[in-house]
Amino acid sequence: MTIGKKRKRWLVLFVIFVLIFVAGSLTMSFIYRLPDISSRTPSYMIDDGQATKLGQQFSGQVAGNPGKSGVYLLPHGRDAFAARALLARLSEKSLDIQYYMYHQDTVGGLLTHEVLEAADRGVRVRMLIDDIYGNKDQDTWVGLDAHPNIEVRMWNPWKRGGGRLIQSIVRVREIDYRMHAKSFTADNQATILGGRNIGDEYFDADVNVAFADIDVLTIGPPVREVSSEFDSYWNAEHAYPVNILVRQGTDQDLSALRSKKDAFFEKQSTSDYVQALKDSDLAKGLKDGSLAFSWAEARVIHDSPLKEDLKKAGKDKLLISQLAPYITGAKKTVDIVSPYFVPGDRATEALCKLSQDGVQVRILTNSLASNDVSAVHAGYSKYRRKLLRCGVRLFELDESLKEREGKMFTWLPGLAKSSLHAKTMVFDGEIMFVGSFNFDQRSLFINNEIGLVFKDPAVARAAAKHFEDNVNKVAFEVSFSREGGRENMHWTGGQGGPDVVMEKEPYATTMQKLTVGIVKWLPIDREL
Repeated sequence: MTIGKKRKRWLVLFVIFVLIFVAGSLTMSFIYRLPDISSRTPSYMIDDGQATKLGQQFSGQVAGNPGKSGVYLLPHGRDAFAARALLARLSEKSLDIQYYMYHQDTVGGLLTHEVLEAADRGVRVRMLIDDIYGNKDQDTWVGLDAHPNIEVRMWNPWKRGGGRLIQSIVRVREIDYRMHAKSFTADNQATILGGRNIGDEYFDADVNVAFADIDVLTIGPPVREVSSEFDSYWNAEHAYPVNILVRQGTDQDLSALRSKKDAFFEKQSTSDYVQALKDSDLAKGLKDGSLAFSWAEARVIHDSPLKEDLKKAGKDKLLISQLAPYITGAKKTVDIVSPYFVPGDRATEALCKLSQDGVQVRILTNSLASNDVSAVHAGYSKYRRKLLRCGVRLFELDESLKEREGKMFTWLPGLAKSSLHAKTMVFDGEIMFVGSFNFDQRSLFINNEIGLVFKDPAVARAAAKHFEDNVNKVAFEVSFSREGGRENMHWTGGQGGPDVVMEKEPYATTMQKLTVGIVKWLPIDREL
């Protein structure tokens, strides 16, 4: 057989293979096509919350601070839980709940009980949950949706009855697009934004895992902005009603769920979390209207629900496009706290330019040992040396915090596994950002995010001072030295004190290092 004939034969075989692959993919795409949701009914914010108890409670403060917004930071897990549970308990008109993850553990179970109680009082509840793990608690969503005052929708769902592995291949682009935004809004009068998902590890309720996190409770103009954002997501093409996606819930489903949650709440009646609803200063302040908000110029920034298609969304509708001017406009200091930090080339250049222009840029992120996603560290480590060379200061969480069992720290309780999860930025000690946005490629270009930017020098300065006073206590500062033509990395400080210097990734396991070594060579930075 001549070389020409061999080439033609291989070409024919290749074309046949491609046709089979394409036909198979089209067939699988059809098989795993999601159900038709054209019958769903759109709904929008209930806009008469001013007459509710929450509305009347906050009206005097809002009226006394025209053009400004009340902000109250929630760095402690129990307060963050109490704020959500109290808003649900005090609500009279509506609850709009939007989360990436919502586990049915202690915190999730107690909060679900409060949601059911609110719905029983006649409160309209809309729950929008990303479907990344939605099938895990499917009976809960079906049971809740069976309540006449509750509707549950799942964001960008997996097709039920189909294998996830196959779907992740044939629907890879769709499945990759997740709703990472988090908000909890009551009566269109108060809302909570921040980094916390609903789960024990985010609220200091897990004895084995602790995520240091922060939320912000806000009243005033931003609440309506969050409600408008929620409406746009709720009515978007990616929001699938549970009664269409899974099945129509029945009275039996609701009854079973109610009995389960009532029993769980009764069992937890003496727990610290239920007691926090009664005894904490925050709970008392929310109940009687005495909570001391700071008053600031504030705005909500968020991604468009069309983010997966930038041509439709428009770059000006991206959170980073709205946040960037605050970063590049800093004149003195930029403090970034991000659990996953994969800045990419453009952001690295922007941060370097700030540093070279005399702005002090400090970044706190997870170390390889404390990071709950080792692969992300591979993406971060690619930019570490360049950032250090141009003067950016990098700090990585000291995993040995876990040895401080029982000793509470403002950022982290010392539990068996500690990890940074807060997402904040402070600019010039005057402006602060709190939200769901990780400074990584997924948050930049794939996931939907939301946050609050507010100008309050008192709060921002306190946050910056907190960073200054404590970062060396909980984190290593990363640096490098040049010796014999090589650049050697060093990790200084942390729990061991300022004289401790390590020359390898602190406390990282062989498996973690191996994972990073492999992932570094893969072209997947956009997914990190």
